[in-house]
Amino acid sequence: MIDTHCHVHFNAYKGEIPDIIQRSLDKGVNLITVGTQTDTSKGAIEWAEKYDGLWATIGLHPNHTCEQEFVDSNEFDARTKMVKTRCESFDVAYYRELASHPKVVAIGELGLDYYRIPEHLNEEEVKIAQEREVRAQLDLANDVDLPVVIHCRDAHADMCHILKKYIDEKKLERKGVVHCFTGTLAEAQKYHELGFLTSFTGIITFSSRKQEGLTLLQEVVRDVPLEMMMIETDSPYLAPEPHRGKRCEPWMVEFVAQKIAELKNISLEEVISTTTQNAEKLFGISYTKPL
Repeated sequence: MIDTHCHVHFNAYKGEIPDIIQRSLDKGVNLITVGTQTDTSKGAIEWAEKYDGLWATIGLHPNHTCEQEFVDSNEFDARTKMVKTRCESFDVAYYRELASHPKVVAIGELGLDYYRIPEHLNEEEVKIAQEREVRAQLDLANDVDLPVVIHCRDAHADMCHILKKYIDEKKLERKGVVHCFTGTLAEAQKYHELGFLTSFTGIITFSSRKQEGLTLLQEVVRDVPLEMMMIETDSPYLAPEPHRGKRCEPWMVEFVAQKIAELKNISLEEVISTTTQNAEKLFGISYTKPL
């Protein structure tokens, strides 16, 4: 399997990073570790250089376009619950140099996040800043011919509008993926029509509050074509059942795959094979078997 989106080089694993990486590789899980600003993008490359089966992405997360601090209600582990960000702008020259590294397989995570706009800031100004940084990163991805990794929360209409403009202009030929997708089936289909994949995390393993029937997101997973899907953990966040509440590790992506197989009533082998092929094609990589 390939965990197509994790942050294995983040401080939540400080002092344990080699063990975390090796444990996943030993379990047959390759990793793509994702940068979210200047430091973590550079760090992602530094760790990817050390291991076969580990690649990096570079980019500026929308939450880093303004300084803020928040608690993620999905997290129960103290090391991952509190999130702090600092304000940055996308330094094109800096990221262009990073993008030349052979272990860099995508630009991102980049995108729009209207869910977390600090109350003390002007909402419209924050949205304008986010879009400016998105376009700068999409332009770079187009220039260096890399796919993009998109973060989008409560902003799918605007995100699709931006992407469609680029696609209509014959840009972003490598397309990309909307990571940790939690939107509706209709929103997923709009991305698919543009040639973008949707990727799912451990959230799909969470039960509905009533403990009966499927959640809305589980219904989306059931109905999205496997050919338009990838799997991820977003670790150290969003540990899937039966590890919910603990710090997530990339090898736990197996539980995401298992849930997809259950929801689609297909074999786990088919889920693993197809999502791995989807990742290899999108990112231009080849799965590396453990030694």
